[in-house]
Amino acid sequence: MEDLLRIMERLREPEFGCPWDLKQNFSTIVPHTLEECYELVEAIEQNDLPHIAEELGDVLFQVVFYSELGREKNAFDFQAVVDGIARKLLRRHPHVFAEGAIEGRVNARISTDEVRETWETIKRGERAGRIEKAVGALDDIPMALPGLSRAQKLQKRAASVGFDWPSLEGVLAKLEEELDEFKDALASGKPEEVSDELGDILFSVVNVTRHLALDAEAVLRAANKKFSTRFAHMEEAARKSQSSLAEESMAQLEARWRIAKTID
Repeated sequence: MEDLLRIMERLREPEFGCPWDLKQNFSTIVPHTLEECYELVEAIEQNDLPHIAEELGDVLFQVVFYSELGREKNAFDFQAVVDGIARKLLRRHPHVFAEGAIEGRVNARISTDEVRETWETIKRGERAGRIEKAVGALDDIPMALPGLSRAQKLQKRAASVGFDWPSLEGVLAKLEEELDEFKDALASGKPEEVSDELGDILFSVVNVTRHLALDAEAVLRAANKKFSTRFAHMEEAARKSQSSLAEESMAQLEARWRIAKTID
């Protein structure tokens, strides 16, 4: 870790550092951070363990880079980042760390639901303690999150204060209601209403995944992968028959799709 931190310092040396690294700031690094995180997710989904290790290193380097930028501004450094997350984990796991001590042990066991409830209660207290900011239940959910992830977090946070359907049946009924409203919007021919109602459908579908204890982003990624695999089978089958999908009729494409679905 010391070597990695020193490498980062060297890369940012004004006279002898890397010209590209010297031009970077917090904002310019963000796209690279997102890319590295998505590459890590892909490696995990492929269960490619050596690649996972490599991508974890890339993600760690992002943390080191931000920490160096913070150190240069005398705002924070890597040690402060590590100290902050360590203290947070101790604080949020009172069921593991007795009296907040790393080696403190709690004998009593609690359920996963109790862990989740404790975690959310502690987080609400932390938010309320930030007096310089608003303390609404949804205030600190990042706007920059992917739409599905943010929708699920918004719903989860609202549910933590009691605003939620008591069962999946209510969520499914709401989804059906939104579908009916979407059809009415289509009939109206007003693009703004169509877009608004379509958004409500997506939001309701995310709510269904949450009530099923699934992750909406992961569910959609899996669907994307399934579609890509099936489409590739269609393309390969077309090539073998000396054809291309662009030249084929809808009936031919539908037939190829049905065959591709059986190959999964």
